[in-house]
Formats: sequence, C-alpha cells, structure tokens
Amino acid sequence: MKGKKKLIIMVSSTVYGIEELLDRIYTLLTDYGYEVWMSHKGTVPVFSNRTAFDNCLVAVEKCDLFLGIITTRYGSGQDEKDPQSLSITHQEIRKAIALKKNRWLLAHDHVVFAWSLLKNLDYAKKAGREKLTLKKSDIMDDLRVLDLYEEAIVDGTALAERHGNWVQKYRTVEESSLFVTSQFSRYQEVELFVEENFKNRISTLNKGGIS
Repeated sequence: MKGKKKLIIMVSSTVYGIEELLDRIYTLLTDYGYEVWMSHKGTVPVFSNRTAFDNCLVAVEKCDLFLGIITTRYGSGQDEKDPQSLSITHQEIRKAIALKKNRWLLAHDHVVFAWSLLKNLDYAKKAGREKLTLKKSDIMDDLRVLDLYEEAIVDGTALAERHGNWVQKYRTVEESSLFVTSQFSRYQEVELFVEENFKNRISTLNKGGIS
C-alpha cells in the first residue's frame, strides 16, 4: 500500500444509540488500511460553503466504498416544516444506490422483523404503511425506517433483476463486526474489485450505456 492512495469508505451518518458499534467499525476499517469517512468520528471532509447535509452527500459521491447502517432510529436532518422530508441517512443511502456505489448495508433485526410482519399483515410498501400511526418508542421511532429498508433491498423488482440488494441483518455489535471483517479485511481483493468495477463502468459509458 506504500505510495498508493488508500481506498475511502464512507459510513452512513446514523449515530444515535449505536456509538459503540461505530467505534468498533471505525477501528476495524482503519486497521485494515482504509481511510474512513464517518460523521461520528469527525472525519468527513467539511467545507464551510456547504451545509452539513451537503458535505455528507458530497462525501457519498467522492468515496470509493459505502457502508450504510439502518437502525430503528430514522435519524436527524428532516425539515421540521416538511414532515415528508428525509433524514440524512436516508438521503445518503438513496444517493449511494442511485450512483450505483460499491456498497454494503447492515440493517438491525428489529427493522427486518417489523418490515416482514407488516408485509404479512397486508401493510405492504410505503402506501400501505401510511394507514398506520406509530407512537415513538425505544423500539422504532419512524415508519420511514421501513421505507429505507425497502429501498435498500430493491423490493418490487424481479429477483433476477435485483443488483446490490444484499442487506445483512444484525442484532449485536459482534454480528455487525463479523460482517465488516468478512467483507473488508482482504484489502487487496476489495481494491481489485473497485478497480475492475470502475473499468466496467467506463466501458459501459463508452458504449453509450447507463451506469
């Protein structure tokens, strides 16, 4: 790695309630050789001519890899005057998906369970869940968490056509750490994957395709 630019991995800006998890992920990824952009650690590049949210979204654009974490907390960033506005974490993950970033996603077990339960009760998709009212609690504070999870797994698209839809369920810091270790500990393999993916994107663009 000497003399080479480190791969940059952006970790989504979810913070509340998972500080221990973020500390563990940051330690693991830096030990493996990555440059880690994480709001919790103050390592996201910040420019004074941008809003805090713009700085985070630009970081998603500029990073090589994106690690998103979906928890039972929807997160901050919504416009108080617009109840339909999205949290910064939702915006980041949505942007990573739209840009077809090399991405990995974690979702808390409670999110996966709640989404599956409501789907089986015929409260499927965002339109179905809009009939429900959720009292904020320690279990989940906003049903839009489920909207975000649904977008992440590319629900509604034929299974054979889904790409980048792997979302790893976790319950504990140890389980999420195992996923991070399994995916990112082999730095040279990840670096090769990024390089090959970049070449494929350029080739597709040169052929007039959309990537």
